[in-house]
Amino acid sequence: MRVRTLRDAPLRPLKVLLPGTGPRFQCGGLAVELQLAATARTLVTTQVVTYGQRQGDAPFLDDLLRQEPASIQRQASLWLVSWGFHVPRLLGRLRGRAVAYHAHSSGYGFQLPPGVPVLAVSRHTMAYWGAQAPHNPLFLLPNALGPAFCNRGVARDLDVLVQRRKTSAYVLHTLVPALRARGLRVHVQEGWVDRLEGLFNRSKVYLYDSADHWNRAGVSEGFGLPPLEALACGCVVFSSLNHALADHFTPGVNCFQIGAGTLATDVERIWSVCRMETPPTPAAAPASAPRGNHQHHQLGQVLQEVNAHWDRLAAGDQPLRSTPNPWPLAVRCKRWLRRWR
Repeated sequence: MRVRTLRDAPLRPLKVLLPGTGPRFQCGGLAVELQLAATARTLVTTQVVTYGQRQGDAPFLDDLLRQEPASIQRQASLWLVSWGFHVPRLLGRLRGRAVAYHAHSSGYGFQLPPGVPVLAVSRHTMAYWGAQAPHNPLFLLPNALGPAFCNRGVARDLDVLVQRRKTSAYVLHTLVPALRARGLRVHVQEGWVDRLEGLFNRSKVYLYDSADHWNRAGVSEGFGLPPLEALACGCVVFSSLNHALADHFTPGVNCFQIGAGTLATDVERIWSVCRMETPPTPAAAPASAPRGNHQHHQLGQVLQEVNAHWDRLAAGDQPLRSTPNPWPLAVRCKRWLRRWR
């Protein structure tokens, strides 16, 4: 429900901060931020700003900070930070300016300053910040599926597609050899692919098992876009269900769980899907992964709310502060003492 207030005033210019946009920084997070910037340009004056590498196609943060005095007034910019471990340092450099955090993965261990809005890409990430920063403004802004990710209805010459990046050792070294031994055509994609929708439309089954990767990294699967893109292209998805993947997938409804108890379970399920004469009807992409037009509408609403929040702070309102969390060790000691007594 939307309540109309002064938030309908013109929006602050938006600056989307990225370490760089070249091949060195190529990843899903970069693609998502560039897509968000492209959507935002239809709503408000938007610039991509780099801070780790100078590039000819984008202004550099150091230069802009020298040119623009710190201000949270309506005529000043709204700065959007997102890049994981860089966020605390960037928030420090942007102190005194209107800023928001576009949160993907969670678990980086930093605390947000009072009043900094969080634009969470998934309910999993929103729940994390709802616990860590309950008085910061929270918004749900899911990543969008690009229009290229659709089922083209063409013949599929690959049985199984796996992307090596983020994939578990179990899939690469145990499941893939077992599937090949059953005669299935398994393609393990190495490196980054710009046009992944083509591979998805050639494949019957897509395997995505990221739990081990994110557990080793110590942070969460923030959204899980690749299996959703595969689903939109007509693949049958076998996925882990860690972190934000549980936002999108229901085993037996729009996916199969990968690593579901035994190797034989996985092999038989995947082999059966690949050998069906009539492929199963592809599941629809869940509502948690909107298409472009829906994200455009959501982003417009969120930017209005964020700007209205900074207007209130500019007018002199003070942001609510969260109660400091007790040290985990102290909590465990008190719990142990109660049990001992």
